[in-house]
Amino acid sequence: MFTGIVEEKGQIKMIEQVSDNGIQLKIAADKVLTDVQLGDSIAVNGICLTVTTFTENEFQVDVMPETMKATSLASAVKGSKVNLERSMRVDDRFGGHFVTGHIDHIGKIIRKEQVENAMYYDIQMPRESMDLFIEKGSVAIDGVSLTIFAVDDDLFTITISLIPHTVSETILGEKTVGSIVNIECDMLAKLVQKQTRG
Repeated sequence: MFTGIVEEKGQIKMIEQVSDNGIQLKIAADKVLTDVQLGDSIAVNGICLTVTTFTENEFQVDVMPETMKATSLASAVKGSKVNLERSMRVDDRFGGHFVTGHIDHIGKIIRKEQVENAMYYDIQMPRESMDLFIEKGSVAIDGVSLTIFAVDDDLFTITISLIPHTVSETILGEKTVGSIVNIECDMLAKLVQKQTRG
Protein backbone atom coordinates (compact mmCIF):
# COMPACT_ATOMS: atom_id res chain seq x y z
CA MET A 1 0.00 0.00 0.00
CA PHE A 2 1.22 3.49 -0.89
CA THR A 3 0.11 7.10 -0.34
CA GLY A 4 0.88 8.65 -3.73
CA ILE A 5 3.39 11.05 -2.16
CA VAL A 6 6.49 10.60 -4.32
CA GLU A 7 9.72 10.49 -2.31
CA GLU A 8 12.21 11.00 -5.12
CA LYS A 9 12.91 10.74 -8.81
CA GLY A 10 15.03 7.74 -9.78
CA GLN A 11 16.63 6.86 -13.09
CA ILE A 12 16.53 3.63 -15.08
CA LYS A 13 20.13 2.46 -15.45
CA MET A 14 19.52 -0.89 -17.13
CA ILE A 15 16.74 -2.69 -18.98
CA GLU A 16 17.34 -6.38 -19.59
CA GLN A 17 14.95 -8.53 -21.62
CA VAL A 18 14.43 -11.83 -19.79
CA SER A 19 11.55 -13.19 -21.88
CA ASP A 20 9.40 -12.11 -24.83
CA ASN A 21 7.47 -9.64 -22.68
CA GLY A 22 9.31 -9.67 -19.36
CA ILE A 23 12.17 -7.43 -18.28
CA GLN A 24 14.46 -6.63 -15.37
CA LEU A 25 15.03 -3.01 -14.42
CA LYS A 26 17.96 -1.57 -12.50
CA ILE A 27 17.06 1.82 -11.03
CA ALA A 28 19.37 4.40 -9.45
CA ALA A 29 17.92 5.91 -6.29
CA ASP A 30 18.89 7.42 -2.96
CA LYS A 31 16.16 8.05 -0.38
CA VAL A 32 14.08 4.92 -1.01
CA LEU A 33 17.16 2.75 -0.38
CA THR A 34 17.94 4.05 3.12
CA ASP A 35 16.12 1.16 4.83
CA VAL A 36 15.43 -1.22 1.94
CA GLN A 37 15.25 -4.99 2.39
CA LEU A 38 15.00 -7.80 -0.15
CA GLY A 39 11.35 -8.34 -1.04
CA ASP A 40 10.28 -4.79 -0.19
CA SER A 41 7.73 -3.09 -2.41
CA ILE A 42 8.62 0.15 -4.18
CA ALA A 43 6.18 1.99 -6.44
CA VAL A 44 7.87 2.84 -9.76
CA ASN A 45 5.68 5.35 -11.63
CA GLY A 46 2.84 4.04 -9.50
CA ILE A 47 3.53 0.36 -10.24
CA CYS A 48 4.12 -1.84 -7.21
CA LEU A 49 7.35 -3.78 -7.87
CA THR A 50 9.42 -6.06 -5.63
CA VAL A 51 13.08 -5.40 -4.86
CA THR A 52 15.13 -8.46 -5.89
CA THR A 53 18.66 -7.08 -5.37
CA PHE A 54 20.07 -3.75 -4.22
CA THR A 55 23.22 -1.78 -3.48
CA GLU A 56 23.70 1.58 -1.76
CA ASN A 57 22.52 3.47 -4.83
CA GLU A 58 20.65 1.04 -7.09
CA PHE A 59 17.93 -1.58 -6.87
CA GLN A 60 16.61 -4.18 -9.29
CA VAL A 61 13.07 -5.36 -9.98
CA ASP A 62 11.42 -7.90 -12.27
CA VAL A 63 8.59 -6.72 -14.51
CA MET A 64 6.19 -9.45 -15.61
CA PRO A 65 4.54 -9.64 -19.06
CA GLU A 66 1.12 -8.55 -17.76
CA THR A 67 2.64 -5.43 -16.20
CA MET A 68 4.41 -4.64 -19.47
CA LYS A 69 1.11 -4.87 -21.36
CA ALA A 70 -0.92 -2.80 -18.90
CA THR A 71 1.46 0.05 -18.01
CA SER A 72 3.74 2.69 -19.50
CA LEU A 73 6.81 0.57 -18.73
CA ALA A 74 6.43 -0.91 -22.21
CA SER A 75 7.92 2.34 -23.53
CA ALA A 76 10.62 2.75 -20.85
CA VAL A 77 14.17 3.39 -22.05
CA LYS A 78 17.53 3.49 -20.34
CA GLY A 79 17.99 6.91 -18.76
CA SER A 80 14.26 7.50 -18.18
CA LYS A 81 13.39 9.16 -14.88
CA VAL A 82 10.77 7.50 -12.68
CA ASN A 83 8.73 8.43 -9.62
CA LEU A 84 9.63 6.35 -6.56
CA GLU A 85 7.80 5.71 -3.29
CA ARG A 86 8.37 3.11 -0.59
CA SER A 87 5.34 1.26 0.73
CA MET A 88 3.67 3.10 3.59
CA ARG A 89 4.44 2.41 7.24
CA VAL A 90 1.74 2.02 9.87
CA ASP A 91 3.36 4.64 12.11
CA ASP A 92 3.88 7.26 9.40
CA ARG A 93 1.84 10.28 8.29
CA PHE A 94 -0.65 9.65 5.53
CA GLY A 95 -0.66 12.66 3.22
CA GLY A 96 -2.16 11.38 -0.05
CA HIS A 97 -4.81 8.70 -0.53
CA PHE A 98 -4.83 4.90 -0.49
CA VAL A 99 -2.83 3.77 -3.55
CA THR A 100 -2.32 0.05 -4.19
CA GLY A 101 0.28 0.21 -6.94
CA HIS A 102 -1.98 -1.76 -9.28
CA ILE A 103 -2.51 0.20 -12.48
CA ASP A 104 -6.06 0.28 -13.88
CA HIS A 105 -5.41 1.99 -17.22
CA ILE A 106 -2.96 4.05 -19.14
CA GLY A 107 -3.95 7.56 -20.21
CA LYS A 108 -2.63 10.04 -22.75
CA ILE A 109 -1.89 13.71 -22.09
CA ILE A 110 -3.72 15.76 -24.73
CA ARG A 111 -3.24 19.25 -23.24
CA LYS A 112 -0.60 20.89 -21.06
CA GLU A 113 -1.06 24.52 -20.09
CA GLN A 114 0.53 26.86 -17.57
CA VAL A 115 -2.13 28.89 -15.75
CA GLU A 116 -0.50 31.35 -13.34
CA ASN A 117 1.37 29.13 -10.84
CA ALA A 118 -0.46 25.92 -11.80
CA MET A 119 0.19 23.42 -14.58
CA TYR A 120 -2.99 21.97 -16.11
CA TYR A 121 -3.07 18.61 -17.86
CA ASP A 122 -6.00 17.07 -19.72
CA ILE A 123 -5.60 13.30 -19.75
CA GLN A 124 -7.65 11.12 -22.08
CA MET A 125 -8.87 7.83 -20.62
CA PRO A 126 -10.48 4.64 -21.86
CA ARG A 127 -14.22 5.25 -22.13
CA GLU A 128 -15.07 2.45 -19.69
CA SER A 129 -13.10 4.10 -16.87
CA MET A 130 -14.95 7.42 -16.86
CA ASP A 131 -17.51 6.32 -14.25
CA LEU A 132 -14.67 6.17 -11.72
CA PHE A 133 -13.82 9.88 -11.86
CA ILE A 134 -15.57 12.76 -10.12
CA GLU A 135 -14.59 16.39 -9.66
CA LYS A 136 -12.56 16.79 -6.47
CA GLY A 137 -12.08 13.02 -6.33
CA SER A 138 -8.69 11.33 -6.07
CA VAL A 139 -6.55 9.72 -8.75
CA ALA A 140 -2.94 8.50 -8.91
CA ILE A 141 -1.07 9.55 -12.07
CA ASP A 142 2.33 7.83 -12.43
CA GLY A 143 2.09 7.18 -8.70
CA VAL A 144 1.32 10.80 -7.74
CA SER A 145 -1.76 11.37 -5.59
CA LEU A 146 -3.78 14.16 -7.20
CA THR A 147 -7.19 15.79 -7.00
CA ILE A 148 -9.33 15.76 -10.13
CA PHE A 149 -9.99 19.34 -11.22
CA ALA A 150 -12.57 18.60 -13.95
CA VAL A 151 -14.19 15.66 -15.77
CA ASP A 152 -15.36 15.71 -19.39
CA ASP A 153 -17.47 12.63 -20.11
CA ASP A 154 -17.86 13.56 -23.78
CA LEU A 155 -14.13 13.77 -24.50
CA PHE A 156 -13.25 11.01 -21.99
CA THR A 157 -10.82 13.28 -20.19
CA ILE A 158 -9.97 14.36 -16.68
CA THR A 159 -8.11 17.56 -15.83
CA ILE A 160 -5.50 17.72 -13.10
CA SER A 161 -3.75 20.82 -11.78
CA LEU A 162 -0.19 20.58 -10.48
CA ILE A 163 1.36 22.94 -7.96
CA PRO A 164 4.99 24.02 -8.59
CA HIS A 165 6.31 21.55 -5.98
CA THR A 166 4.72 18.59 -7.80
CA VAL A 167 6.04 19.87 -11.14
CA SER A 168 9.60 20.03 -9.82
CA GLU A 169 9.67 16.99 -7.51
CA THR A 170 8.01 14.39 -9.78
CA ILE A 171 8.41 13.36 -13.40
CA LEU A 172 4.97 14.79 -14.23
CA GLY A 173 6.52 18.21 -14.82
CA GLU A 174 8.58 16.73 -17.68
CA LYS A 175 5.60 15.14 -19.43
CA THR A 176 4.42 16.62 -22.71
CA VAL A 177 1.37 16.36 -24.95
CA GLY A 178 1.28 12.79 -26.23
CA SER A 179 2.96 11.31 -23.15
CA ILE A 180 1.48 8.08 -21.76
CA VAL A 181 0.85 7.93 -18.01
CA ASN A 182 -0.20 5.22 -15.57
CA ILE A 183 -3.63 5.66 -14.00
CA GLU A 184 -4.80 4.13 -10.75
CA CYS A 185 -8.41 4.99 -9.96
CA ASP A 186 -9.53 5.65 -6.41
CA MET A 187 -10.08 2.42 -4.50
CA LEU A 188 -13.32 3.66 -2.94
CA ALA A 189 -14.70 4.54 -6.38
CA LYS A 190 -13.90 1.03 -7.64
CA LEU A 191 -15.61 -0.54 -4.64
CA VAL A 192 -18.74 1.57 -5.09
CA GLN A 193 -18.83 0.77 -8.80
CA LYS A 194 -18.61 -2.97 -8.12
CA GLN A 195 -21.33 -2.85 -5.47
CA THR A 196 -23.73 -0.82 -7.63
CA ARG A 197 -23.18 -3.02 -10.68
CA GLY A 198 -23.75 -6.10 -8.54
